[in-house]
Amino acid sequence: MTHIFPSSSEKPTKNHIIIKDNIDITNAPNTAGSLALLDNIPSKDAFVVQQLKSSNYEIVGKANLSEWANFRSFDSVSGWSSVGGQTFHAYGKNLNPCGSSSGSAVVVALGIVKASIGTETNGSISCPASVNGIVGIKPTVGLVSRSGIIPISPTQDTAGPMAISVREAAKILSIISNIDKNDPATLLRPENFSTDFNLDLKEISLKDKKFGILPSGKDDPEGSLLIDKISKLIIQAGGTIEEINEIPLYPGDEELFVLLYEFKYALEAYLKDSNATLKTLEEIIEFNAKNKSSILKYFDQSIFEASLDAANDHEKYQQSLQTVLSISQNFINNSIDDKNLNALIGLTRGPAWKIDNKNGDNGALKNYPSWGNGGFAAMAGTPHITIPLGKAYDLPIGLSLMGKAWSEHEMIQLAYTIEQLLK
Repeated sequence: MTHIFPSSSEKPTKNHIIIKDNIDITNAPNTAGSLALLDNIPSKDAFVVQQLKSSNYEIVGKANLSEWANFRSFDSVSGWSSVGGQTFHAYGKNLNPCGSSSGSAVVVALGIVKASIGTETNGSISCPASVNGIVGIKPTVGLVSRSGIIPISPTQDTAGPMAISVREAAKILSIISNIDKNDPATLLRPENFSTDFNLDLKEISLKDKKFGILPSGKDDPEGSLLIDKISKLIIQAGGTIEEINEIPLYPGDEELFVLLYEFKYALEAYLKDSNATLKTLEEIIEFNAKNKSSILKYFDQSIFEASLDAANDHEKYQQSLQTVLSISQNFINNSIDDKNLNALIGLTRGPAWKIDNKNGDNGALKNYPSWGNGGFAAMAGTPHITIPLGKAYDLPIGLSLMGKAWSEHEMIQLAYTIEQLLK
């Protein structure tokens, strides 16, 4: 479900775009999909919205999302929120669109708009873009301001474009990538870093380009075919493929604790300056419990409750954060530097799965081919672009390109080139 705003003119002269419903805009509630925030009508636009409006973009709607950006329950159903109901995959109502930027992906896949804005903490741009067959860019953390966006984790959160093509996504990223004094992360970019990602964007030769291909999906018959497809395509275009087989143990428990700890403090900082009545995580938990028939009818609020507990353990948080950043950044940087790679590539995510309100995503995925890449880039805060690669089990699959921090120019150029080769 997407809330479409009435057009401001009969013959619109502006570019149209839809934004995710966790981003502040002055003429609509910013709810994160939760009935608890229906009264949260912002007094000013989020920084990214300001940039879009100043570049002649009209916000024509807000896209439904997985409630609280998929950070309310360990048993959540992606694409569902108590405000917007269930977002359906572009290929069929029984299919899950993935989350949390589900609506932002579907409106592009259906041709409602050429581009939308999503947000990601880990997989929330890349997964819905992949399974719905569109382009998604999760930029380096700090390239795009987070001010005016309902947060999960200052360490990993970012907004980014979702679009019909790499060129369209690059155009939007160029617009929303200005420095914002209200988000200190945007001050950390390299000196003289250009944010014109369309400048000289063209198909380039892959001769002397070297790609490290990640193994996730190669044990599945259809996943293996797609890995072979992209490997052959790159080699035929003059590039080189290097298999990456030494993957560190994913620090999932540590990452989860970082997100749980940061969520309460980041959310309450946002709520303090908002027009929402509820100002604390405890108040939201209580509101949900009182309205459980509409809010908790499919899954609980176990992540919220775990966040309350985690917020009391600063020492564990510091240890977990150090582990997460060390493992993820070392993997990305060392893989690229040691093997002299231009990018890491791999299958973004397995095919869409059936919506399962009883067992949630985790239960449903037990019966589906499941692979994925991008978790290390999410934890490391480094760029991750997904572009349509092909199909597995008759459903879209994306190709991921990942690089070191602030390598957006090279990643976008490579993504554009491969996109043209795939056509």
